[in-house]
Amino acid sequence: MELKKILGKIPGKWFLYYIAIGLIAGCGAIIFHYLCQIGQHLFLDYIAGYRPPTALGERHLFPPSDTPFNRWILLFLPAVGGLISGWIVYKFAPEAEGHGTDAAIEAYHEKGGFVRGRIPVIKTIASAVTLSTGGSGGREGPIAQIGAGFGSLLATKLGLSERERRIMLAAGMGAGIGSIFRAPLAGALFAAEVLYRDPEFESEVLIPAGISSVVGYCLFCMVCGWGSLFVSPDFVFNNPLELGPYIVLAFILVGAGYLYVRCFYGVHNFFRSLPIIPHIKPAIGGLLTGIIGFFLPQTLSFGYGYAQLAIENKLPLILLVCIAFGKILTTSFSIASGGSGGVFGPSIVIGGALGGAVGQVFNSIMPNIVSEPGAYVVVGMAGFFASVSNAPISTIIFVSEMTGSYHLLLPSLLVCSLAYLFSGGWTIYVKQVRNKLESEAHRGDFFMDVLAAIKVQELLPYLRKVQLIPEDMPFEEFKHKIFVKSDQQYFPVVDKNNKLTGIFSINDVRSVLFDDEINKIVVMRDIANRDIIYTTPSEDLSQVMKKFTIKNLNRIPVVKDRDHSELIGMLDRKEVIEYYNRRVEELKQSKQESS
Repeated sequence: MELKKILGKIPGKWFLYYIAIGLIAGCGAIIFHYLCQIGQHLFLDYIAGYRPPTALGERHLFPPSDTPFNRWILLFLPAVGGLISGWIVYKFAPEAEGHGTDAAIEAYHEKGGFVRGRIPVIKTIASAVTLSTGGSGGREGPIAQIGAGFGSLLATKLGLSERERRIMLAAGMGAGIGSIFRAPLAGALFAAEVLYRDPEFESEVLIPAGISSVVGYCLFCMVCGWGSLFVSPDFVFNNPLELGPYIVLAFILVGAGYLYVRCFYGVHNFFRSLPIIPHIKPAIGGLLTGIIGFFLPQTLSFGYGYAQLAIENKLPLILLVCIAFGKILTTSFSIASGGSGGVFGPSIVIGGALGGAVGQVFNSIMPNIVSEPGAYVVVGMAGFFASVSNAPISTIIFVSEMTGSYHLLLPSLLVCSLAYLFSGGWTIYVKQVRNKLESEAHRGDFFMDVLAAIKVQELLPYLRKVQLIPEDMPFEEFKHKIFVKSDQQYFPVVDKNNKLTGIFSINDVRSVLFDDEINKIVVMRDIANRDIIYTTPSEDLSQVMKKFTIKNLNRIPVVKDRDHSELIGMLDRKEVIEYYNRRVEELKQSKQESS
């Protein structure tokens, strides 16, 4: 509803904004893609002689060089990249360290959607250096910050509200990710889903992110080529007995996901505690990455080509297992030490390798049931990331769009659901909040939602009984018999039948309080305000709070629904707030118990 209100003002204007965000995100994805291609050709190919395979959906910009493969250069190259990347980040934008999706999530929840203008530029350069020198990471973090940063910058320059800036930030994040992974639908869903640990979507983000993601995707593909990132056979699920092996795969992915998160943040905390210059930490992480890469170069850089080979069932079982666990270590050392890159890409490789290993094992045991080990690679990609990201729905669509394999939606749904349910609440995105209740972006919304769910009827036991004032009572009598003895602030005025005809406050009588001549001739109906602001048991507390604020009232009369002249009692603003606080605590406790 809120999005309709925003778009309803000038829909064409907002449509243009989201197109602009998509164009910039698409351009950012193209630039980042080319920077990584150039860097890989220069560092990995020309200097180290290492030419990892690529996904079949990607084009090579340069022909391979004649440089022979040199493991010793590959040992130190990630450290050099970490040193350069660390200097760039900590010199110009320290918040650009690590994986950028977390930074975009934090900006959405805690910073009013604000991202510094320099962040996308710094993140692009630093990530390209980290990844093209052998650091293990993905593309989604940098491109998420590029798109999110431009969305935030555009909203800031236009003087938009925090709510509108958050929407545009998320639209940019979805557009960037959807374009560089050639998965526009998944990009939009991911931007709306990854913000929370609980299975919630930021619904007002979906349409803007969808528009921007389609534009960014089309622009990226026009330059870099159409089609999915990976090319896979037309895998088909047609045997219910195969669900057994898929369930086994789900639990293996959950265990590996736990190891991945613990390892990543264990390394992060270790490097955070090191008493050395921050610039040096990514270099140390790069050296540790290089040591693993010396023995297992398949774990360096993106690794998408090995996921492609796994889909084609061209990698042996032992190598698949080594890639999976080696990739967990190299990603942790490269990114958690302070390097720059994403965590979605490595998750795809890790999950794909584990899926391929499980598929090969079951293929050897029950070949009539598990006939295509490559199908387990696709499902493993989805299941592993679902276990570490708390974004199962968008992940299913991601992998389907990235591989062009839509016939595995059913086993992917099963594996992702189990992976999410048994993931224990851990997440690779620590800036996620559990739900909208805990998000700063929805504090005001939640306040009104809770109030709207409470009727005045629930507060009838807390109403204050007050002394009624007959409308024909002389003011002189009121002054000496009631006013001096009462602690009431508001006095309802009634007729002979005790029907409410007006109300006045202490402030209303001050003008005549010390005028003896007026005291003798005035009766209470003359002082009472007949334009009564009242509520009824059927109204909700959001309406009541609005009435409190009309004239800054502390109490208002509650009257019967069918007879607005029959007073039930006075409702205190303090009682409303205290009842709201009790309801919020109950909701929090129920959320914690259910989780």
